[in-house]
Amino acid sequence: MTGGPLDADLAAAQEALVRAMAAGGPMPPGFDADAVRAAARSVLRKRAAEVAHAWPALAASYGTSWRAAFAAWAAARPTRGSARDGRDFARAHRHELTPGAARELALAEVRWSYGGEGAPRRRAAGVRRVPGGLAIAVLGRARTLARGR
Repeated sequence: MTGGPLDADLAAAQEALVRAMAAGGPMPPGFDADAVRAAARSVLRKRAAEVAHAWPALAASYGTSWRAAFAAWAAARPTRGSARDGRDFARAHRHELTPGAARELALAEVRWSYGGEGAPRRRAAGVRRVPGGLAIAVLGRARTLARGR
């Protein structure tokens, strides 16, 4: 028989555990706090690696501090997938992006319309400034153009 009080209790405990590990939630009662924190660090490292794969210039711009910088930002945020996590992180840190990371963000923004909520939607066309030029997308194809000197 399923759907009884034990199933509801187990589901609530699992939900609290996932929230503690992946979204900065409070430690659920009855779990080993050290083990949960170790698992949470592992989840954050995995998320950082996945975002680095999807956003290589962004991750490279942080060098060896990438995992720590991403983990500090992501610790209280549930994952929304590596593409959205990368975009949200880049937008939150826009003022400190290297030219390569700024270009990577601009290219994503000209291709996709995304305001932070809901699923991104493909743009028919878009233009964004990048260091030294413009990022332009038309019908899903994106390029950067350097300013003439």
